[in-house]
Amino acid sequence: MNLTRRPRRLRRTAQIRNLVHEVDVRCDDLIYPVFVTEGENVQSPIESMPGIYHYSLDRLAIHLKEVWEKGVRAVIFFGVPDHKDACGSGAYDPDGIVQRALRMTKKLYSEMICIADICLCEYTDHGHCGVIKDGEVLNDETLELLSKAAVSCAAAGADIVAPSDMMDGRIGHMRHTLDAAGYAHTLIMAYSVKYASAFYGPFREAADSAPAFGDRKSYQMDFRNRREALLETELDMEEGADIIMVKPALAYLDIVRTVSEAFDLPLCTYSVSGEYAMMKAAAMNGWIDEKRVVMESMIAMKRAGAKMIITYYAPQIAEWLREEEGQR
Repeated sequence: MNLTRRPRRLRRTAQIRNLVHEVDVRCDDLIYPVFVTEGENVQSPIESMPGIYHYSLDRLAIHLKEVWEKGVRAVIFFGVPDHKDACGSGAYDPDGIVQRALRMTKKLYSEMICIADICLCEYTDHGHCGVIKDGEVLNDETLELLSKAAVSCAAAGADIVAPSDMMDGRIGHMRHTLDAAGYAHTLIMAYSVKYASAFYGPFREAADSAPAFGDRKSYQMDFRNRREALLETELDMEEGADIIMVKPALAYLDIVRTVSEAFDLPLCTYSVSGEYAMMKAAAMNGWIDEKRVVMESMIAMKRAGAKMIITYYAPQIAEWLREEEGQR
């Protein structure tokens, strides 16, 4: 048969495939979520997320050494405080659990990129992401507290603050407040496109942040909408976001592609707790090849347009990448 073009020629051997491949996942692309809690000698397993733990600061120091040595260079902290109240004061307490984790991490590993998730849900006794009045989450009143939390975390050493609350106008308010407080260099990673998703289920256990009443659909996005993602992202960019995000990842790769093609800012996607739990459970049951499925998923996120990925698999992926490099 006289075929001028034979695409299979470019797939003939592993060496040729490596030579011409389009997309890679690197250690520098990975951001590792870490749950920090009060107490001492705490490394408490999160039942719905095998291999993920709550860490007290002393145990966190040990874990960070492992993470650093594997090659992960960015972490995002979520706090699980002992005390909760109506206004989420632990989120902006200068001596809060995340603030102390930031200071300790920067002291131990000054080059580690430290990201602080900025939200109130882990710190409020009602589990919502903002101030409540008459059963309603108040938008503008919440902005003040979110900005206080951002400044508090920046002062503790956060390189990046990442507001995940989905209040309107939070990026502009936070940018102005950070600049006025002398933290113009602190980046804002906006959870620009955050859908109200069932894939967050295990995180609610991990962060002890399930709403005491109702749900978050009045502020997180409706997963039936695509064009709304463009509006939310455009607003965040106009207000001063440095990095934009789409969350969740795997079920929303169409949105990752849509946003990445429309805007030039670096795009992050968050491979959320439910994605991790499903892959981990299937692997533990012997139903999938964990490494192959995880890496295929990460490549899909990069192929869709993500520059960086928040994933609970980050240390394991870094280890796999190092093993592969050693085999070449």
